Amino acid sequence: MRILVLTFASVFFLYNPLKLPDGFIYLKDIDNEIIVDLKYYSKSNFTGKFVDGYYSNNAILTVDAANALVNAQKDFKKIGFSLIVFDAYRPQSAVDFFVEWSKDTNDTINKNIYYPDIKKADLFSLGYIAYKSGHSRGSTVDVSLIKISTNEQIDMGTIYDFFGVESSTYYSNISDLQKNNRMILFNVMTNNGFKNYSKEWWHFTLENEPYEKYYNFPVQ
Repeated sequence: MRILVLTFASVFFLYNPLKLPDGFIYLKDIDNEIIVDLKYYSKSNFTGKFVDGYYSNNAILTVDAANALVNAQKDFKKIGFSLIVFDAYRPQSAVDFFVEWSKDTNDTINKNIYYPDIKKADLFSLGYIAYKSGHSRGSTVDVSLIKISTNEQIDMGTIYDFFGVESSTYYSNISDLQKNNRMILFNVMTNNGFKNYSKEWWHFTLENEPYEKYYNFPVQ
Protein backbone atom coordinates (compact mmCIF):
# COMPACT_ATOMS: atom_id res chain seq x y z
CA MET A 1 0.00 0.00 0.00
CA ARG A 2 2.82 2.39 0.85
CA ILE A 3 4.40 1.86 -2.56
CA LEU A 4 1.12 2.66 -4.29
CA VAL A 5 0.71 5.85 -2.29
CA LEU A 6 4.23 6.99 -3.10
CA THR A 7 3.76 6.22 -6.76
CA PHE A 8 0.52 8.18 -6.86
CA ALA A 9 2.20 11.09 -5.12
CA SER A 10 4.99 11.05 -7.68
CA VAL A 11 2.52 11.05 -10.57
CA PHE A 12 0.56 13.88 -8.96
CA PHE A 13 3.76 15.90 -8.53
CA LEU A 14 4.88 15.39 -12.10
CA TYR A 15 1.65 15.99 -13.96
CA ASN A 16 -0.21 18.65 -11.99
CA PRO A 17 0.60 22.31 -12.55
CA LEU A 18 2.35 24.10 -9.74
CA LYS A 19 0.73 26.94 -7.85
CA LEU A 20 3.40 29.52 -8.41
CA PRO A 21 4.51 32.07 -5.83
CA ASP A 22 2.92 35.49 -6.13
CA GLY A 23 4.48 37.49 -8.92
CA PHE A 24 5.46 34.47 -11.05
CA ILE A 25 3.79 33.17 -14.20
CA TYR A 26 4.07 30.44 -16.80
CA LEU A 27 5.29 32.05 -20.01
CA LYS A 28 2.87 29.97 -22.07
CA ASP A 29 -0.06 31.60 -20.25
CA ILE A 30 0.67 34.96 -21.88
CA ASP A 31 2.43 33.86 -25.09
CA ASN A 32 2.23 30.31 -26.39
CA GLU A 33 4.14 31.11 -29.60
CA ILE A 34 7.52 31.57 -27.94
CA ILE A 35 9.31 28.24 -28.29
CA VAL A 36 10.50 26.68 -25.04
CA ASP A 37 13.25 24.06 -25.06
CA LEU A 38 14.53 23.79 -21.50
CA LYS A 39 17.89 22.08 -21.87
CA TYR A 40 18.02 21.04 -18.21
CA TYR A 41 14.78 19.09 -18.66
CA SER A 42 16.80 16.73 -20.87
CA LYS A 43 20.24 15.20 -21.17
CA SER A 44 21.19 17.73 -23.86
CA ASN A 45 23.23 19.91 -21.54
CA PHE A 46 26.77 20.15 -20.18
CA THR A 47 26.08 17.59 -17.41
CA GLY A 48 24.62 14.99 -19.77
CA LYS A 49 21.85 14.38 -17.21
CA PHE A 50 18.34 15.51 -16.37
CA VAL A 51 18.89 18.26 -13.81
CA ASP A 52 17.31 18.28 -10.35
CA GLY A 53 14.33 20.59 -10.05
CA TYR A 54 13.21 20.36 -13.68
CA TYR A 55 10.08 18.23 -14.07
CA SER A 56 8.52 19.81 -17.16
CA ASN A 57 9.34 21.92 -20.20
CA ASN A 58 7.52 24.95 -18.78
CA ALA A 59 9.29 28.31 -18.71
CA ILE A 60 8.52 30.19 -15.50
CA LEU A 61 9.35 33.86 -14.97
CA THR A 62 8.39 36.81 -12.84
CA VAL A 63 5.41 38.61 -14.33
CA ASP A 64 7.59 41.64 -15.11
CA ALA A 65 10.20 39.58 -16.95
CA ALA A 66 7.58 37.58 -18.82
CA ASN A 67 5.83 40.73 -20.04
CA ALA A 68 9.13 42.23 -21.16
CA LEU A 69 9.99 39.03 -23.03
CA VAL A 70 6.62 39.04 -24.78
CA ASN A 71 7.28 42.62 -25.89
CA ALA A 72 10.67 41.56 -27.22
CA GLN A 73 9.02 38.70 -29.10
CA LYS A 74 6.71 41.18 -30.83
CA ASP A 75 9.72 43.17 -32.01
CA PHE A 76 11.55 40.05 -33.20
CA LYS A 77 8.53 38.93 -35.22
CA LYS A 78 8.50 42.27 -37.04
CA ILE A 79 11.93 41.40 -38.47
CA GLY A 80 11.24 37.73 -39.16
CA PHE A 81 12.47 36.03 -35.99
CA SER A 82 11.04 34.22 -32.99
CA LEU A 83 12.52 33.62 -29.57
CA ILE A 84 13.52 30.19 -28.30
CA VAL A 85 13.99 29.86 -24.53
CA PHE A 86 16.63 27.46 -23.20
CA ASP A 87 16.25 28.38 -19.53
CA ALA A 88 14.21 30.78 -17.43
CA TYR A 89 13.56 30.51 -13.68
CA ARG A 90 16.01 27.96 -12.23
CA PRO A 91 15.45 26.44 -8.78
CA GLN A 92 18.27 26.50 -6.25
CA SER A 93 18.19 22.69 -6.26
CA ALA A 94 19.38 22.79 -9.88
CA VAL A 95 22.21 25.14 -8.95
CA ASP A 96 23.19 22.75 -6.16
CA PHE A 97 23.11 19.92 -8.70
CA PHE A 98 25.61 21.79 -10.88
CA VAL A 99 27.88 22.34 -7.88
CA GLU A 100 27.90 18.64 -7.01
CA TRP A 101 28.43 17.72 -10.67
CA SER A 102 31.44 20.03 -10.87
CA LYS A 103 33.12 18.24 -7.95
CA ASP A 104 33.18 14.91 -9.80
CA THR A 105 36.16 15.52 -12.07
CA ASN A 106 35.88 12.01 -13.51
CA ASP A 107 32.47 12.79 -15.02
CA THR A 108 33.35 14.50 -18.28
CA ILE A 109 30.74 12.92 -20.54
CA ASN A 110 30.02 16.10 -22.54
CA LYS A 111 33.36 17.86 -22.19
CA ASN A 112 34.17 17.73 -25.91
CA ILE A 113 30.89 19.46 -26.71
CA TYR A 114 30.55 22.10 -24.01
CA TYR A 115 33.99 22.81 -22.53
CA PRO A 116 36.68 21.26 -24.76
CA ASP A 117 39.40 23.76 -23.83
CA ILE A 118 38.68 24.11 -20.10
CA LYS A 119 39.41 21.76 -17.23
CA LYS A 120 36.28 20.83 -15.33
CA ALA A 121 38.04 21.71 -12.08
CA ASP A 122 38.44 25.30 -13.33
CA LEU A 123 34.76 25.95 -14.10
CA PHE A 124 34.22 27.58 -10.69
CA SER A 125 37.24 29.87 -10.77
CA LEU A 126 36.38 30.97 -14.31
CA GLY A 127 32.83 31.87 -13.29
CA TYR A 128 30.92 29.28 -15.32
CA ILE A 129 29.57 27.50 -12.22
CA ALA A 130 28.55 29.30 -9.01
CA TYR A 131 26.75 28.61 -5.73
CA LYS A 132 24.00 31.08 -6.64
CA SER A 133 22.40 31.96 -9.97
CA GLY A 134 20.43 35.02 -11.00
CA HIS A 135 18.06 32.61 -12.73
CA SER A 136 16.77 31.63 -9.29
CA ARG A 137 15.36 35.14 -8.83
CA GLY A 138 13.06 34.51 -11.79
CA SER A 139 13.91 37.42 -14.09
CA THR A 140 16.75 35.92 -16.13
CA VAL A 141 16.39 34.06 -19.42
CA ASP A 142 18.72 32.17 -21.74
CA VAL A 143 17.50 32.67 -25.30
CA SER A 144 18.34 32.49 -28.96
CA LEU A 145 16.45 33.12 -32.20
CA ILE A 146 14.69 31.07 -34.82
CA LYS A 147 14.23 32.41 -38.34
CA ILE A 148 10.51 32.16 -38.97
CA SER A 149 10.81 31.53 -42.72
CA THR A 150 13.00 28.44 -42.21
CA ASN A 151 11.96 27.43 -38.67
CA GLU A 152 15.65 26.93 -37.86
CA GLN A 153 17.89 28.48 -35.22
CA ILE A 154 20.20 31.14 -36.55
CA ASP A 155 23.97 30.76 -36.26
CA MET A 156 25.34 32.47 -33.15
CA GLY A 157 28.88 31.13 -33.45
CA THR A 158 28.63 28.69 -30.53
CA ILE A 159 26.05 26.36 -29.08
CA TYR A 160 24.10 27.36 -25.99
CA ASP A 161 26.05 26.85 -22.74
CA PHE A 162 29.43 26.60 -24.45
CA PHE A 163 32.05 27.30 -21.79
CA GLY A 164 34.72 29.37 -23.48
CA VAL A 165 35.68 32.86 -24.60
CA GLU A 166 33.92 32.17 -27.89
CA SER A 167 30.59 32.64 -26.09
CA SER A 168 31.38 36.22 -25.09
CA THR A 169 28.85 38.52 -26.70
CA TYR A 170 31.50 40.63 -28.45
CA TYR A 171 33.91 37.82 -29.30
CA SER A 172 35.65 38.95 -32.49
CA ASN A 173 36.90 35.74 -34.10
CA ILE A 174 33.58 34.72 -35.63
CA SER A 175 31.98 35.50 -38.97
CA ASP A 176 30.24 38.77 -39.75
CA LEU A 177 26.95 36.88 -39.99
CA GLN A 178 27.41 35.42 -36.52
CA LYS A 179 28.32 38.83 -35.10
CA ASN A 180 25.26 40.36 -36.72
CA ASN A 181 23.00 37.63 -35.37
CA ARG A 182 24.27 38.23 -31.85
CA MET A 183 23.65 41.94 -32.22
CA ILE A 184 20.08 41.39 -33.43
CA LEU A 185 19.40 39.41 -30.26
CA PHE A 186 21.29 41.87 -28.05
CA ASN A 187 19.68 45.02 -29.43
CA VAL A 188 16.06 43.88 -29.24
CA MET A 189 16.46 42.37 -25.78
CA THR A 190 18.19 45.45 -24.36
CA ASN A 191 15.63 47.72 -25.98
CA ASN A 192 12.98 45.82 -24.03
CA GLY A 193 14.54 46.26 -20.62
CA PHE A 194 17.03 43.39 -20.38
CA LYS A 195 20.77 43.56 -19.74
CA ASN A 196 23.19 41.04 -21.18
CA TYR A 197 25.85 39.06 -19.32
CA SER A 198 28.86 39.78 -21.51
CA LYS A 199 30.41 36.31 -21.17
CA GLU A 200 27.28 34.64 -22.58
CA TRP A 201 25.53 35.94 -25.69
CA TRP A 202 22.32 34.10 -24.69
CA HIS A 203 21.99 35.37 -21.08
CA PHE A 204 19.69 38.30 -20.28
CA THR A 205 18.38 39.67 -16.99
CA LEU A 206 15.57 42.17 -16.56
CA GLU A 207 17.22 45.41 -15.47
CA ASN A 208 14.51 46.27 -12.97
CA GLU A 209 14.28 42.91 -11.24
CA PRO A 210 11.25 42.80 -8.92
CA TYR A 211 12.77 40.35 -6.41
CA GLU A 212 16.17 39.89 -4.80
CA LYS A 213 15.19 36.55 -3.26
CA TYR A 214 16.57 33.25 -4.61
CA TYR A 215 13.74 30.72 -4.99
CA ASN A 216 13.70 26.94 -4.84
CA PHE A 217 10.30 25.76 -6.06
CA PRO A 218 10.40 23.13 -8.85
CA VAL A 219 9.84 23.68 -12.56
CA GLN A 220 6.77 21.61 -13.34
